[in-house]
Amino acid sequence: MYFRVAIVITALTLSACSSWVFRYDVPQGNYLEQKSIDKLQVGMTKEQVKFILGSPVVVDAFNNDTWNYVYKLKSGRSKDFDMKKQFIINFSNDKLVSASGDFEVSDNFNTPFNAPVVETEAANDTELNEEAKAVVKSKTINGK
Repeated sequence: MYFRVAIVITALTLSACSSWVFRYDVPQGNYLEQKSIDKLQVGMTKEQVKFILGSPVVVDAFNNDTWNYVYKLKSGRSKDFDMKKQFIINFSNDKLVSASGDFEVSDNFNTPFNAPVVETEAANDTELNEEAKAVVKSKTINGK
């Protein structure tokens, strides 16, 4: 009888210390993707940024114009898979001014949002080519 109890206690003790136990991944914060960051542009309102990235995890209590997006993943498998990312956004007069952190902002970030688009007329290549041909013909006829 004591032998059976000793075997059961030993088995339970060894199973508690083994790696057979499943451990969950624990994600915390806002998971951001680069394609969402690429949509940001200077001059966006707070509502537009919130629509693109979601609500920030941390809003500075003393400076309402700074939003912190923080993401932390604690892996259940190994510490090699742990991840921590942050992205800080600054506003001025409820307009996006700057962004920094673990993500790269796009090339269009510094282009003001809703800036008027300047349209230029495309040059008509056929007219230019005909004019150029006429100049060439007149020079060859005159011999100059």
